[in-house]
Amino acid sequence: MFHHYNFRMNSENQATSHAHLHHLHTEILRLIHHVREQGAVRLDRCTGIDKTKPLNKSIVNLTQYLALREKDLRPLQEKLAEAGLSSLGRAEPHVYANLKNVLNILSQVLEISVNIKTSLCYPAFKEGFDILSSNTHKVLGDSQHKRTTRVMVTLSVEATEDSKIIRDLIREGMDIARINCAHDDILIWQKMIENIRKAIADEKSPCRILMDLAGHKIRTGRLLNDPQSLNIKLKKNTARFKIVPDEQGKSAFVNQSKNEFIFPVPKAVYSNLREGDRLSMKDARGRQRYITVSIIPENEQVTGCCDKTIHLISGLAVTWQQYTHTGFNDRHTFRFVNFNLTTDAIRLQAGDRLFLHKQQTPGFFVKNPTGDKLTTAVHISCSVPGVIDALDLGARVWINDGKISAYVNEKTAEYVVLHITKTGAKGAKLKSDMGINFPGTKLDLPALTAKDKTDLDFICQNADMIGFSFIETADDMHELIAELQHRNASSKPIILKIETARAVQNLPDILLNSLLTHPIGVMIARGDLAVELGNVRMAEMQEEILWLCEAAHVPVIWATQVLESVAKYGIRSRPEFTDAAMSVRAECVMLNKGPYILDAVRSLNAVLKCMQQHQHKKISRLRALHW
Repeated sequence: MFHHYNFRMNSENQATSHAHLHHLHTEILRLIHHVREQGAVRLDRCTGIDKTKPLNKSIVNLTQYLALREKDLRPLQEKLAEAGLSSLGRAEPHVYANLKNVLNILSQVLEISVNIKTSLCYPAFKEGFDILSSNTHKVLGDSQHKRTTRVMVTLSVEATEDSKIIRDLIREGMDIARINCAHDDILIWQKMIENIRKAIADEKSPCRILMDLAGHKIRTGRLLNDPQSLNIKLKKNTARFKIVPDEQGKSAFVNQSKNEFIFPVPKAVYSNLREGDRLSMKDARGRQRYITVSIIPENEQVTGCCDKTIHLISGLAVTWQQYTHTGFNDRHTFRFVNFNLTTDAIRLQAGDRLFLHKQQTPGFFVKNPTGDKLTTAVHISCSVPGVIDALDLGARVWINDGKISAYVNEKTAEYVVLHITKTGAKGAKLKSDMGINFPGTKLDLPALTAKDKTDLDFICQNADMIGFSFIETADDMHELIAELQHRNASSKPIILKIETARAVQNLPDILLNSLLTHPIGVMIARGDLAVELGNVRMAEMQEEILWLCEAAHVPVIWATQVLESVAKYGIRSRPEFTDAAMSVRAECVMLNKGPYILDAVRSLNAVLKCMQQHQHKKISRLRALHW
């Protein structure tokens, strides 16, 4: 912002311009009064703040920013830009000072004397950047890689083997190592931390440790390898069946790794099978398929093979066709029953039903032939049974980051029935331990689980900061802070993981109630947020969270699927690199684990170093271009 502004008007537009500037002066003056008054109202609503003492500048600035953004400032922005004045679009870290500077410039041009006073201690122009920088250092530490934006990496279990992988990550640009306590156990975490500490000593380079509490990650229960739960895909010319009497089906042995499968038939059919007979059926996808019978002479073992891909399910109608010199004659029809072990995955299609149970018993599914169509009814448990009670008819449900969408169609005391409304074109797999989201449903779960409290004993002794999963209210924050106090860990920074629509709604209140008492950062968990809010709203919300946190002088971690194709597959995706470039506006960027994680860290390091020359937060730095 300029402290002096010379505005010269020619005679042709002098009167019009003078009136225009007077109007701008009046608008800015009104806006300052609004920000001051409504900011004070918001401060009065904050509990736990001693109003008799000088207030924290970050709290004052955040309340003033919230008051500022109550209004639609787009018309004013355009007028300020047209007049050649600095706009309000970069006011986040120093709201009141920014407004006063604009007013002072207009007052000097118009030769108007204005004295704006406030009893609140607000950050001076550019002071907000210094406060944010200081808070970032306290929470995230410094980067030793000539970057203003840190790089965080989620460690895989391979980090327990030796410290080399961690040394390599630090060399390539990792500033923070993340351990997700939703996976593995204390023994694994301890080994990871030992290797991190060793790598830090070897490299003589700092690396902080973030440990995430697991929280109430609501997941699907275990699926049973059940006779009803069959969906075997047999690849062309590779599968062979061991045909057995049905009473031997459960005890028969085959090597599925070599594409051998059990095909039980009624005892009377088995006794009469001959070389060249076949078993005829329409498979689970309605395709006509034949299994041709062979007899092994050495042991008279009855086998069968199919020369095309075939999908089988329990309950499928099978017809034994006897071979004669004139062709095949139908002899007997029976129902197929599966005795093969199956993988713990089910493919759901739109229109299927999913029974979500409180009772923690292994899930299963049944495919029922109905006319020419097969319908699927899946039964599976929910890892947090109390969720079932909170669901209403019509409530939306998302599974596996939104790959399966559904709504509650029926409800009983013990389960709800979900109607599957959307999957991919080829359906979507349902597996054990998949995440479930309930956007729009208030679950009222405890902030910390029993596991979280147990894990905190270890985390407080070993981590530099704590990730608070699924925080939704200021009361949740108070509960965690109390637990840290019990463990003499009050100074441990807390990373607020914003993962739900309710957390987004309550974020201002959470920040205002946390800034005075604890060092904090915010992680934008874009995966869960996209499921909760929808992709379009999430794209907008990630920007709003960046702005809100800048106003509160709170560092932000940009997370979820950053350079995911590089980390997982070693493939460079142009849209992902664009996303990585946008992430430079955050104080830290998180990468998830993958076999090519070193390449991902190297790539992100290069992108951030490049982009920081062009961008700082919302400010374009206007580095010289070289065309």
